[in-house]
Amino acid sequence: MHTERIATIKQKLIDAGIDPGLFEKERFVIKADAKNIASFIDHTILKPDATAEAVKKVCKEAAENGFATVCVNSCNIPLVAEELEGGEVKPISVVGFPLGAMDSKSKAFEAGTAVQNGAKEIDMVINVGQLKSLFYRKVFDDIKAVVEASSPYPVKVIIETSLLSHDEKIEACLLSKAAGAAFVKTSTGFGGGGATVEDVALMREVVGTGMGVKASGGVKTREDADKMIKAGATRIGTSSGAAIIGGGKS
Repeated sequence: MHTERIATIKQKLIDAGIDPGLFEKERFVIKADAKNIASFIDHTILKPDATAEAVKKVCKEAAENGFATVCVNSCNIPLVAEELEGGEVKPISVVGFPLGAMDSKSKAFEAGTAVQNGAKEIDMVINVGQLKSLFYRKVFDDIKAVVEASSPYPVKVIIETSLLSHDEKIEACLLSKAAGAAFVKTSTGFGGGGATVEDVALMREVVGTGMGVKASGGVKTREDADKMIKAGATRIGTSSGAAIIGGGKS
């Protein structure tokens, strides 16, 4: 358990100007059905060379298997929204992807445009450089700007765990919670590392039960997914959704 360290870092963020009451607010959390692994899956296609036909194929797989969402780059949201119209599967847009190093106004504009085009959830990338520079208020404001632009839909904050120290992971999760995000998410899948059981468990401990945790990057089998869910994940981001629910490998 990391109770003392979390409390110390929370106080550091409060000293940096973050309202302490924001750490205690209940968030809008989307819960998956524990008896249905498909309901955990954000079926994902984010490669830069993804064609319209490939995106349509992912949408069809998601609808056929009852996945939670289809996660794509913002340029593909109009197509995905059209393909999924009338069904239960929701379109997700990534924002500031994959680096998170754009200015906040541009990031918020991308999120707002994605929502206008049919996105029902937003997965934004944190500004890792600003976090490492100890610019906590800038990181908070960046997340908050996207949360406000995405309203009323939930925002997941990709903290890119492979690039962060233990304390930075705690800082990122606490700032995400304070800024009104609904989830924290491990990885883009483009940052040189993916989800680990240890990181998911830490993220769950930091945010408590009032937020979702998304494990993304390298989750390819049912065994992988089960370990992440046991550690506290409420969503699984993967391009191997069909393999996972079938019990096989990607």
